[in-house]
Amino acid sequence: MPLTLRRGTVTAVHAPEGALVRLEVDGIACVAYPALTGPVEVGDDVLVNVQARELGLGSGGFDVLHANLTRGLELPRPGDAHVMKLPYTPLQHAVRHVEEDGPLAEGLGGLPVVCCSLHSQVLPVLAGLGGGLDVVYVQLPGGALPVDLSDAVRGAGLAARVAVGACVGGDAAAVSVAAALAWAAARGAGAVVCAIGPGIVGTGSALGHGGVAAAEAANAAAALGGRAVLAVRASEGDARERHRGVSHHTRAVLRLCLGDVVAAWPAGRAAPGWLAPAVREVDTSGWREACGRLPLSHMGRGADEDGLFFETAYAAGVLARDLRG
Repeated sequence: MPLTLRRGTVTAVHAPEGALVRLEVDGIACVAYPALTGPVEVGDDVLVNVQARELGLGSGGFDVLHANLTRGLELPRPGDAHVMKLPYTPLQHAVRHVEEDGPLAEGLGGLPVVCCSLHSQVLPVLAGLGGGLDVVYVQLPGGALPVDLSDAVRGAGLAARVAVGACVGGDAAAVSVAAALAWAAARGAGAVVCAIGPGIVGTGSALGHGGVAAAEAANAAAALGGRAVLAVRASEGDARERHRGVSHHTRAVLRLCLGDVVAAWPAGRAAPGWLAPAVREVDTSGWREACGRLPLSHMGRGADEDGLFFETAYAAGVLARDLRG
């Protein structure tokens, strides 16, 4: 399917949210990434990608600024970067990557790496990790690609945010998840949380979803001498049978894991038999208090509507903290 572009005029520009700017083009909500397209001001003549909105893609169904014809042409390229993000597409651009600068650790030395299959697990995982740790967030392809789109990550007080592969933005970029983990270890991270961006890619099939990126992160962590912890996707409120109880996404991730990985699970809750061999139980009795002020949301459900989802994610953070031991 070709790009669906329309030409319009910027009619409003709202306060920047990190590297992301929300605006309106002819009165229709739009997001822009000035680091890619240049600055934007009211009255600018722009091209907007409208396809997601026209497809009605739920939380991801908004317009995105594609090009600023007024002040975004002939922008200077970064002089010290040559590795391309989104190569061989109309959006290719050079970004400096951590592999070019180093140093990268030879191994992770037991560094806990929490592997999430959904972005909405990140906040409860961080709550489980608690304070006092330098936590590096590593964003993997499989959902939204811009790191800066995430309100949760932007306000989480992380030590660094790394965009892997096709992901863009954040504080650093890495060609591979393995390099991102080695970079985090080299800079003294206390834990790493890997997740896809908001808006998971899903087809309803066993392997055709963005959550399988968690297996890549777990395999890299295990191969480099880290401690891979899987944040189990579980639900009491999802109407879809494939996601009730423990999701088929978790089954798929475990099927693809080649190294040692433990699945964090709340003590006192019964885990399904197929998951039990990977389970490490942890005390999650304080999860509601720890997460009480966080903007928890999964498919429009909060802690009262789907407590199991957030409790299992919190368990992964607690286990990662305990593994530092």
